[in-house]
Amino acid sequence: MLEEHYLKPLFEPESIAVFGASDRVDSVGQVLFNNLIQTGFGGRLFPINPKHESVQGQETFKSLHDVPGRVDLAIICTPAMSVPGIIEQCGERGVRFALIVSSGFAERGHAGAALERKVLEIARSYSVRILGPNSLGIMRPPSKLNATFTQERAHEGKMALVSQSGAICSAILDWALPNKVGFSSVVSLGRSSDIDFGEILDYLVHDPRTYYILLYIEGIQNARLFLSALRSAARIKPILLYKTGRFASGTAAALTHSGIRSGSDTVFDMAVRRAGVVRVNSIIQLIEGAKALNDRLQPKGKRLAIITNGGGPGAIAADRASEVGIPLAELQDQTIQSLNKVLPTTWSHANPTDIGGDATAERYRDAVTLCAADENVDGLLVVLTPQAMTNPQAVAEVLVELSKDLTKPLIACWMGEEHTRAAREYLSAHNIPVFRMPESSVDLFSNLSTFYENQRLLLQTPAAKSEGNELRIEGARMLIDAVLSEKRKTLSEMESKSVLRAFRIPVAQTMVAHSVADALMYAEQLGFPIAMKVDSPDILRKTDAGGVRLNIQDAVSLRNAYHDIIETVKRKHPNARISGVSIEPFVSRNNAREVRVGVFRDRTFGPVITFGSGGNESDLYPDRGLALPPLNQVLAESLVKSTRAYNLLKPHGTVPAANIEAIYDLLLHVSDLVSEIPQIIELDINPLIVDAEGVIAADARIVIDYAPSTVDRYAHMAIHPYPNHLVEEWILPDGASVTIRPVRPEDAEIERAFFNNLSDESRYFRFMDTIRELSKPQLVRFTQIDYDRDMAFVAVQIDDEGNPVQIGVSRYVANPDGETVEFALTVADSWQKRGLGRKLMQVLIDCARGKGFTAVVGEVLSDNSKMLNLMSSLGFKILPNPEDNSVKRVVKPLTH
Repeated sequence: MLEEHYLKPLFEPESIAVFGASDRVDSVGQVLFNNLIQTGFGGRLFPINPKHESVQGQETFKSLHDVPGRVDLAIICTPAMSVPGIIEQCGERGVRFALIVSSGFAERGHAGAALERKVLEIARSYSVRILGPNSLGIMRPPSKLNATFTQERAHEGKMALVSQSGAICSAILDWALPNKVGFSSVVSLGRSSDIDFGEILDYLVHDPRTYYILLYIEGIQNARLFLSALRSAARIKPILLYKTGRFASGTAAALTHSGIRSGSDTVFDMAVRRAGVVRVNSIIQLIEGAKALNDRLQPKGKRLAIITNGGGPGAIAADRASEVGIPLAELQDQTIQSLNKVLPTTWSHANPTDIGGDATAERYRDAVTLCAADENVDGLLVVLTPQAMTNPQAVAEVLVELSKDLTKPLIACWMGEEHTRAAREYLSAHNIPVFRMPESSVDLFSNLSTFYENQRLLLQTPAAKSEGNELRIEGARMLIDAVLSEKRKTLSEMESKSVLRAFRIPVAQTMVAHSVADALMYAEQLGFPIAMKVDSPDILRKTDAGGVRLNIQDAVSLRNAYHDIIETVKRKHPNARISGVSIEPFVSRNNAREVRVGVFRDRTFGPVITFGSGGNESDLYPDRGLALPPLNQVLAESLVKSTRAYNLLKPHGTVPAANIEAIYDLLLHVSDLVSEIPQIIELDINPLIVDAEGVIAADARIVIDYAPSTVDRYAHMAIHPYPNHLVEEWILPDGASVTIRPVRPEDAEIERAFFNNLSDESRYFRFMDTIRELSKPQLVRFTQIDYDRDMAFVAVQIDDEGNPVQIGVSRYVANPDGETVEFALTVADSWQKRGLGRKLMQVLIDCARGKGFTAVVGEVLSDNSKMLNLMSSLGFKILPNPEDNSVKRVVKPLTH
């Protein structure tokens, strides 16, 4: 499992063929081929141009069939109509990767889209992978590879840039060169019709030359693959992204350029937060944020202290902080008293801390030192304006000295130009982020604090919690199937509440009356007062249709309300089908609040859970937080607290606090519902009545549709839930009990201890190398997996002190072909020969089979006889490795 990445020939090819290489000045083929030569590419270059004997001093070839030796990468600069034939040549010659810089495909309309489909069909038939079309190319400065047609150059560095726009790549490269910002890789995806963000991210996260990653995104084609790769990468390396489409004009422009449609921008924003990534609002923020993350500025919170020698700049910074949701730190009394001793009496006595226009370097030193020591402060912004008695360079030197011992982020803002330029350069040279304007400084701190907050969300691995409720859930599935069989897609209120009840969501009991007599009978059973609502599959807004009557106190009022509802709805909606009138208890609780919980289906990211203010006016005054399922307690809490409704749930005067825990619990049940029922398209619980005692759904509506057939029960979700259904207790013949379950992020320490306790032989057999300890990135990869692509089962026992101890692990990762998986197995030395290895392999094989994979493969050292015997007994074929006699290839086909 430590093999080199399959995309290595794309990033580090040893031989390249360039179709359309040219001598024509400023043509794409001329610029790209010249870039390859001028940057000193060390591999073999094969210019292909049937019209010329040589190009830029190098012998040309008429076709790929004339090229001697192997070709790792084909670069295509010829007109779009020629591309299908070239891809055919690549397939016949065994070229694995093609970079298409040519344009004229799906972005040009139906004819171009048909041509693109033809190219992809040919490529797939030969297993040729494509980057592009309409790509600027790929740049790998550490390997002296510049396979782009931009005039820009790049320094070698630790930053990777991946962009759907070639123009953005060029602009960033132009900015980076004079600012001495270097890159490990620059990748222009173009149309990304084949190789997309997901695979590129997967390569970069394993690339030792890449420390952090920048993304420019216009649209996402495969949300599951994108989020899967994004979450996997963000666990190991900081990622910042900039995406167009915050407004309709940007979305339209991106569609025209890349041909990729995007879903809701608000949902995208929420999804990348869940992935542990920061979305920035400008290209400069993208670069500055990456530089700051690389300098290890890690705030533990959002509370910012501002130290300034001018009231105006401090006010500007404070306004910007408020605008982006950064609270100003409230300085402790002790800090205020200490500042009083070292600052003039005219200082602001608050945050922002204005230390006066005559502030010296020593005064800055005192203020920064004391504010940094305050426990209420998570980060510091030091602002300097060039005033007569202020020495910008001296203050900069003080900050550099203090920064060596600071454990909190320190950001500088040296305003002005002529008098502060040298000091800014000094600060930057010593890795202190420095800006000219307070707003940019605050934005950087906001992005930094958001990054580490989102990392906390990334660690959440919620499970579907439907265990013990299977019969009721199966009843809900049968109800939905019955509704679809009747060619209906909107459930009645009673049906909707039945589904909610199956998932333990408290609902107001509802009965549908088809006559006044029915209504009177149901009201007597439920007890007055009651609420009455029209029951119609054609009316979504019952109140607007005149179909709701509340607080009905007696039989006479009920009879009048029944007739009034039917007559009013028929008058307003003469074609609506009316099934009857629903009767339910009128939920009236003292000090109750009305909130709203919903679900909708985003075109890119699938089901989205919403929470906000409820009642009849909730559409007029929208207040809605969003979250991708699955949820757990932490994520449900984050969702509720992101809305204005959260403040209404707190105690006010004599009104006690609402039972917020009951809301969290309900949101978890809604998460289970949308996880387990893929047919759900819309869900609206409005109002959800909540008070100090709990919650109850007063009204509910569910819209459904057919779900595609798939072996993956969670294929409709962008984030795969923790697979709780795969947890099992295994009893050994000697009575010992072992828990076998999918790995979780919090298993990092027991994984480390497990590895440390292995014998040298066991480590060598597992890694085929003399590894002494697991690095942090390895621990992250082993314990923070994406359950959609990979799987790892740990065997755990509880020791005498009640602590979990890992005693074995089996895992697989999906191979690039998407059809097979590669496995690894390790068992603690003291647990070998007890059947644990066999059991771990059996559950791993069953899981791979259930996911639809066709084979489990692996490599075993030839002298690892115990493992080879186990594999043979499990039905694996033992095959020789043609490239290495010391290793055997083991393969088990999976039948379904």
